[in-house]
Formats: sequence, C-alpha cells, structure tokens
Amino acid sequence: MKISEADLFEKIEAFLADYPICQYGFLKSEDILFSDKVRYICEKECPRYGKSWSCPPAVGEVADCKKHCISYQYALVFTTLSEVEDIDDMEETLATRPEHEEVVHAICQELEQLSEAYFALSSESCAICSQCAYPESCRHPEHMIPCIESQGILVTDVAEKCGIEYFYDRHTVTWYGIIFFHHDQKSC
Repeated sequence: MKISEADLFEKIEAFLADYPICQYGFLKSEDILFSDKVRYICEKECPRYGKSWSCPPAVGEVADCKKHCISYQYALVFTTLSEVEDIDDMEETLATRPEHEEVVHAICQELEQLSEAYFALSSESCAICSQCAYPESCRHPEHMIPCIESQGILVTDVAEKCGIEYFYDRHTVTWYGIIFFHHDQKSC
C-alpha cells in the first residue's frame, strides 16, 4: 500500500537526519530548469563526455532526460560537504567523493524500503567501475547513477530554488545529489 504524500515527505525528512547531509530541499520536478546549454558544457569541457554510460551522449537527448525526470513529481536536492586543503587540487577533491556517493546510495535504499520509485543523480559521472565499459554494455546498470549535468540540469539554479548555499570557501567541497521520486504513472 502506498503511503500518503505528507507521510512520504515526513519519512524522508526523518531518515535524512541519519546521514551527513548539510542542506536539502524539495522541488516539484516541473520547476527544474533543463537546458541544452548545460549539455554543451559537458561536451566541450568534460573529459568523461562520450566515455561513460552516466554521461552524454549515452544518457540520451536533454528533452528525453527531462521527460524521464519530470515523470516523477518531486525532487529531493541535497548536499554533503568535504574539507580539503585546496579545492583546485582535483586529486584531493575527487578523493572525497566516495563518501558522498555512499550517502546517495543509502538514500536510494531508504526509498526502496518505502517502496518508492526513484531516479537518482549525483555529482560527477558514475565511478562504480575503475574503467567504464562504455560503449560496451554497462556492468552495473542497477547501481549506476548519472551525473546531474548530464541530464541538462543547471545545479546553481536548483540550489538557488532550494535556498542551498552553492559555494562555501576554498577548503570546502560541496557535493550535490538530486533524487526524483513519487513516480507519476500517468506520465509514462
């Protein structure tokens, strides 16, 4: 039996308290801005473009990504923080990412326990495998979490709409997660 929306939000907020989440907010999925301009940045600036199942072009066109994301009514947007000596040191910064990914996967498991359908996105591209199998079949499609930007979502816009601080200082890495939930069966 499905729980009411009010109970669902209450249960989500209750389990979020068990994780090292700095800030979070909820949005209606339809309020999220999707843009081909974000995808253009992926293509021109990201070294993972065309090399991962969690990145473009493998994730599909932005219009298709948007359609899938907004087939869920709501989005949980959250951050975790990590301390580093220098945020420009990519090796040091990326070394803090696995802790964030553990939180994303744990929240997904919590939603599964509530029998709630979801679609999760995270910072950076999937890193489950040391080397992505792309373009061969994904080895772990059930665990792969695409990058937020791969869907055409502008993280700064989502953060602003949720009242989430986007940048702290040169010693703090802000990792983002977005989990779409409460699947609208009529949209599919």
